[in-house]
Amino acid sequence: MDLASRLLLLLEVSELGSFAKVSEYRNVNRSAISKQINKLEQELGVHLLNRTTRSLSLTAAGSEMVNQAINLRELLSNSKRLAQNYHSEPRGQLKIASSTLFGRQYVQQAVLEFQSLYPEVQIELLLEDRLVDVIAEGFDIGFRIGEPKESNLISKRIARNRLLIVASPRFIEKYGQPETVPKLESLPAVVYSAPGLLIDKIKYRDSLGTEEFINLNKTYKVNEVELLIKTALAGNMLTVTTAQMIENEILQGKLVPIMTHLDLVDYGTFYAVYPHRDSPLKTKLFIETLIGVIGDEIPIWEKRIPGFEKMYGNTP
Repeated sequence: MDLASRLLLLLEVSELGSFAKVSEYRNVNRSAISKQINKLEQELGVHLLNRTTRSLSLTAAGSEMVNQAINLRELLSNSKRLAQNYHSEPRGQLKIASSTLFGRQYVQQAVLEFQSLYPEVQIELLLEDRLVDVIAEGFDIGFRIGEPKESNLISKRIARNRLLIVASPRFIEKYGQPETVPKLESLPAVVYSAPGLLIDKIKYRDSLGTEEFINLNKTYKVNEVELLIKTALAGNMLTVTTAQMIENEILQGKLVPIMTHLDLVDYGTFYAVYPHRDSPLKTKLFIETLIGVIGDEIPIWEKRIPGFEKMYGNTP
């Protein structure tokens, strides 16, 4: 390793918090990480890390070196990005992160179409529902619901993601069509629940435009979004879902939108996020490919819901 490589290794140790995590991330022996950090300290002539059996912490000199390493990583990234933009055809690696369901439904399709057009690009796709740190984890693109709050990321709107309330014909036959919010709140519902997140309330606007909440009767809580639809299909519970989660269940008559007169507040909008405004050609082209898969004006998932443009307020 040269000096620059060791500085970037120190940055990884700082960000991941231990030699063990870096060795796992790099798939190398932990002792090799420690050896390279020791060489860096000898080369610089300063102590960079305070080590105990349980923790690592940066010294004052170590913190300064980490700042230099951040600048170095940015410089190297910019150099690669600028070089890539001189190619008439995209090439190299493209690392993408996406939420699981959205990735299965649409990002995977975009990957297949993109690779058929640009075979010189090697793609890595990570599907996880956690908030991925795009820059620290080295991703070129991330796809998220909701406008990102990180000031160091560029974002591009992909498509809106409206809410609807659905139930099976069997459920409606048993309970009838609810006409009021209190009636809706009394009916059994399956809701999404994960550590730190419970979606059992949905926002709507009343006749005066004031935002109010519907409190769902959470008969069943589950941490897998696809099971919301499957449970509603079984006929014992209704559910609130996003239009993106609907496949052909409504077209086939297996699910029915209910309480469509409500003016529901959107759950969120899909965004692409990436580290640089002047992004590489491959990044721009992949985003364009995904938009082609989804649809530029009206997303494909809304087209699978007949009359959806007149339901649930339809306010951007």
